[in-house]
Amino acid sequence: MAKKQKAQKVEVAPQVEDTVVVEQPEIKATNKMVEAVIKKPQPKKPEWEVKDRTYYLTEGKRPLSHTLKSSSMFWFDEEKGYEREVQYCENQRTCFVDEMQGERRLSHIMFRNGALFVPREKTVLQKFLSNYHPMRDKLYYEHKPVAQAVTEVDRLELEIEALDMARSLPIEYMEAIMRAEMGSKVSRMSSSELKRDTLLFAKKNPILFLELAADENVMLRNFGIRATEMNILTLSSDQRTFSWTSNGRKLMTVPFDEHPYSALAAWFKTDEGMEIYSNIEKRLNA
Repeated sequence: MAKKQKAQKVEVAPQVEDTVVVEQPEIKATNKMVEAVIKKPQPKKPEWEVKDRTYYLTEGKRPLSHTLKSSSMFWFDEEKGYEREVQYCENQRTCFVDEMQGERRLSHIMFRNGALFVPREKTVLQKFLSNYHPMRDKLYYEHKPVAQAVTEVDRLELEIEALDMARSLPIEYMEAIMRAEMGSKVSRMSSSELKRDTLLFAKKNPILFLELAADENVMLRNFGIRATEMNILTLSSDQRTFSWTSNGRKLMTVPFDEHPYSALAAWFKTDEGMEIYSNIEKRLNA
């Protein structure tokens, strides 16, 4: 009889679970992410800046005292689409009558020596004067130092531009510009005088100077004025007709409501006018 074999014990090694390490992808900031941070909505700046304000009467007026009307006025509300009554009451939190509550105590608004200082605490009065009073910028104005400084900077930049332009102009162009400003007096000026007065004109009135310097007809106008001063052309007493001085033959009629020399300059650009221009040029240079 066969013997039973002993069952062999099989040792199983304990299973060790492998720890799987999942690497997290490195997140790099992209341009879009940076832009999203940069473009994060910023808190809006309040429309009304709380600060002290000063108001002055226009035209430099400085009476000992001036009382500004403070009631029975209307302001058109574009959002609501109708006029709203406004007045200043020292015991109310608004200047709109339809928003006031309780008793209304009207207050006087008094300018002293042409000025009115309103501290930052009196917001209602400031808004009444700065936004809603119908005489704002007519009878009085709010002093705005920053805006005034910007205006002064613009003026200085224009002045510098005009002076630079004046320095670079040839003498005949200076003559053309200054003739528009000074008339026939230019013909009796020396080159030094002309340069001096051109620079002074550019400094005093830079906007007009730059407009004249950019005007393509300024030289032609000067040419026509010189021709008239030299008795080559004659302008009729009614400022309507240019003729040859030598024979009285009519050359052109000035259109209604146009400056005669501006009209002559435009006419010089026509076929007929170009021939006359050449003829006059020869006589001026003779």
